[in-house]
Amino acid sequence: MTFDDRVTIATPEGVDLEIVLAGLGSRFAATLLDLTIQFGAIIALAMALGLGGDNGYVVAAYFVLVFLVLFGYDIVFETWNQGRTIGKLAAGIRVVRTSGQPINFLTSAVRNLIRIVDFLPAFYAVGMIAVVVTPKNQRLGDLAANTYVVRERRVQAAVPAQGWAPPATTEAPYMAWDVSAVTADEVATVRRFLERRHRLDAGARAQLGWDLGTRLRAKVVGVTEHNAPTPEAFLEGLAAAKSARG
Repeated sequence: MTFDDRVTIATPEGVDLEIVLAGLGSRFAATLLDLTIQFGAIIALAMALGLGGDNGYVVAAYFVLVFLVLFGYDIVFETWNQGRTIGKLAAGIRVVRTSGQPINFLTSAVRNLIRIVDFLPAFYAVGMIAVVVTPKNQRLGDLAANTYVVRERRVQAAVPAQGWAPPATTEAPYMAWDVSAVTADEVATVRRFLERRHRLDAGARAQLGWDLGTRLRAKVVGVTEHNAPTPEAFLEGLAAAKSARG
């Protein structure tokens, strides 16, 4: 039995992707660490600019930099680091779009600018209430940007981002597999996954590969842990074997 909050996303590959939503505790821990880093940066800027005098230009520049630290920090890290600020990385959570795809600049900008409202009246009161009462643990920024905050799925290092084509060899172990029970529609689903896997969020990629591999492995005779050590290796072999046999 599990008490995790989960959401199921229908993917173009025809596989339902189940992700685990981050709860209030992990989100609070991530926010606390991020705020500590941000306030440390703000103090360092004040010291570097030598605030304390009556130079209006320096004071104006300081407040512009403070705004950039408070709002640009999350946007830059979420866009550059696949939905993870330093705090989210430490807490094992990330932001993804409701389609399961990685977050982009515009989406991150929307969810973080609305953070102003989530912070009201103080200490993220509105945001915390929204996370508790919404069915998918979303604060107002998440609702406006169509995003979820989800728990990380620990996965192996990703395969380099490139397209996929069936290997041109007749001596590979998968050529001995009996793949006759796998239908044309199932093969098409596998090929779609292999072609676009490098564009998926790491957690979504791992979940889809595991779901497809588990579903089809029972239909293929001759598969072993030696000749198909991972779900993606199995799917690559399956697609190559079907391609070689027309």
